[in-house]
Amino acid sequence: MSVTETTTTPDATASPAVTGERADLLETLAKHRHFLRFTTRDLTDEQAGLRTTAGELCLGGLIKHVASVERNWVDFIRNGPSVMGDFTAMTEEDWARRDDEFRMLPGETLAGVLADYAEVARRTDELVAALPDLDASWPLPKAPWFESEARWTARRVLLHIIAETAQHAGHADILRESLDGAKSMG
Repeated sequence: MSVTETTTTPDATASPAVTGERADLLETLAKHRHFLRFTTRDLTDEQAGLRTTAGELCLGGLIKHVASVERNWVDFIRNGPSVMGDFTAMTEEDWARRDDEFRMLPGETLAGVLADYAEVARRTDELVAALPDLDASWPLPKAPWFESEARWTARRVLLHIIAETAQHAGHADILRESLDGAKSMG
């Protein structure tokens, strides 16, 4: 399976409406994206980069991570496991770069992180609307956390993206409440 990436934003009035299962998937994903983004309302770049719990997470880094995960899985839907690499062969340097997804780096802004996430979301939504078949599948990349020889359909990948986004929206809610008492989902 391969889907050609759209390089321009289609006119919403020219494309057919997304309905049924695809609409349900996109609506659920949009709801969890909203909760995740909402945790950053009225924050400065500095606040978005603060660790507010005993863990390593900050709000800006958490959004960077979710955007990266979604981007990688959408690339997987389009092009298969080769785009994700072999996790069993990752070096310490590879893992360190991956860890940078979880923090705001010098020069990064909350506005930039949110804009990147919006672009990732737009690409995902376009892909879901255009996919010829949600049952098309690829073998999973090599990783110690995946079952050997398992395959995931586009549908299963989208469900995974939704679950990741929802889980991290909950993490973000805790981080924000720890920062200044603001609540997003409660």
